[in-house]
Amino acid sequence: MSGRLQGVVIGVERTNEKRDFRNKKWRKCVYTIELLSFSKRTKQRQIPHLIQEKKVKLVRYACYDWHYKIGTKKTLTIEETIAVLKGKSTETVFW
Repeated sequence: MSGRLQGVVIGVERTNEKRDFRNKKWRKCVYTIELLSFSKRTKQRQIPHLIQEKKVKLVRYACYDWHYKIGTKKTLTIEETIAVLKGKSTETVFW
């Protein structure tokens, strides 16, 4: 499995946890993503029917205003994609 799942942001929850990175304050956020397909670089574009339109939560850090936009695409990492396909939660992806 070499592809990565991709979805659209339908919600952003900001937490109080912050980190300094390159002289900027980055806030920990939990994004709600509706899974739509595999990323464009993946030959297999259709995702399994059982997870199509499934809503998952992704943990990411955000700093700039555009990081909080609804309707943008987010791509899961390979590890997150494998976890979702296996139905297992991790520290950065859950439901």
